[in-house]
Amino acid sequence: MVTRRSVLGGTLAATGAGLLTTGGLTPLLSARTAQASGTGAAGSGAVTVPPPFSVKMPTLPVLDPISTMGGQDTYAVTIKEVAREIIPGVQTKVLTYDGHFPGPVLRARSGRRVVIRHRNTLSMPVSVHLHGGSVSPENDGGPMDTFGPNTSRTYTYPNQQPGAGLWFHDHAHHMESEHVFRGLSATYLLSDDNERSLPLPAGQYEVPIALRDARFDEAGQLVYVMDDAFGRTTILANGRPTPYFEVAARKYRFRLLNSSNMRFFQLRLSDGGQMIQIGTDGGLLERPFTTDSVGLSPAERADVVIDFSRYRVGTKIVLENTLGPGTPDQVGKVLRFDVVRTASDASRVPDVLRALPAMPTATVQRNIVLSMDEDGRQEPRGLMDGQVWDYQRIDQTIAHGSSEIWTVTNANKLVPHNFHMHLVQFRVLERNGAPVAPGEAGLKDTVRLFPGETVKLHATFDTYKGTYVYHCHLLDHSAMGMMANFRIR
Repeated sequence: MVTRRSVLGGTLAATGAGLLTTGGLTPLLSARTAQASGTGAAGSGAVTVPPPFSVKMPTLPVLDPISTMGGQDTYAVTIKEVAREIIPGVQTKVLTYDGHFPGPVLRARSGRRVVIRHRNTLSMPVSVHLHGGSVSPENDGGPMDTFGPNTSRTYTYPNQQPGAGLWFHDHAHHMESEHVFRGLSATYLLSDDNERSLPLPAGQYEVPIALRDARFDEAGQLVYVMDDAFGRTTILANGRPTPYFEVAARKYRFRLLNSSNMRFFQLRLSDGGQMIQIGTDGGLLERPFTTDSVGLSPAERADVVIDFSRYRVGTKIVLENTLGPGTPDQVGKVLRFDVVRTASDASRVPDVLRALPAMPTATVQRNIVLSMDEDGRQEPRGLMDGQVWDYQRIDQTIAHGSSEIWTVTNANKLVPHNFHMHLVQFRVLERNGAPVAPGEAGLKDTVRLFPGETVKLHATFDTYKGTYVYHCHLLDHSAMGMMANFRIR
């Protein structure tokens, strides 16, 4: 197996080491953001969050289709506001898919169509985007392709792509950041024949975990403030604050999703133990990668195996976060694994997981610059190549079937970003001129960009024609306009 320590210039190690302080991540966000968030804590009027590891992390419910006829799986989902217990003893109003907070898991198979009819019972329009999905423009759930209160919309997903950990979430422009913050996100696990043939941990030993942060008022209700990176200092794992999760002394596969609007995570085990990363946004890596740390910017996913057989029953290991904003006491603990029993284990991680698709020769190179105001102005703008998003403007025109190199730069000195492209899974070739670490070497649809960083991407546009968007997936930034359109023809 490739190991993290064997990679010279691995960017996760280099970048993380340069940014950590005893108080967490050196603040990478502007003074404007800190002012918007108040003091950076939850606030003196906030509800009391229980001590870490007071509540058990639930497993996410799995959606059942209403029909499996006609070579497709059909689902009916109601988008609605409900009250759910996040903090023990407190009912918090949240926006949900079918009443679940966080959203449920939909399990799909490559090559088998999924049809979802969403009924909107909210008082505002919504749009449902399958993040990481290869879908036609009319099924993409774009920012302006919304459906209003008391109406329904049917999305068809052909699933003509390799297995991957995808997710779906609201994308209604100017509302997406608040809607997702209040709960409109869910996990979509797509499997293929190759993945199912591998002896990886499965069944109860494959556990999706949705990570995010939150901010509550004195009544235990979610507080949404635009660009509030410093105020959201309660960490949730599967919808509960810093929970514990009981495991057997054997291997588990964790399907990690960072569903936060703004928060970056750098995850490690409290005993310094190794994890095996086997996949990223677009599915399995070619080979597993042994590491002591996994990074996730908003919307990124990681597929990770942890072998608890090295621990005695009774051992407790904390999954820690080493990035701010926030102090280690506030955001440094994510969840705790409690080893409570022994169990047999026939699973293993193969030395080869799959072959990645070839990268055709690129015929076009483009330069993309992400930026936003850092001057403390009252109404900041998010910019893509110096422009605020205009849904009627086509920013890039791409020949169908072509492959391109995109060089994407975060021009800010204080503010982190990331970069998400609809429709395609790309390959990250370089970060700051150096080859990327193995954890970023697979198929990706979202890539982090710390201040001043540049990444070089290879993308092939050979599926659908039409208009799609690319944007920063710090959703507060895209809501401010850090988004652009590309048209494939």
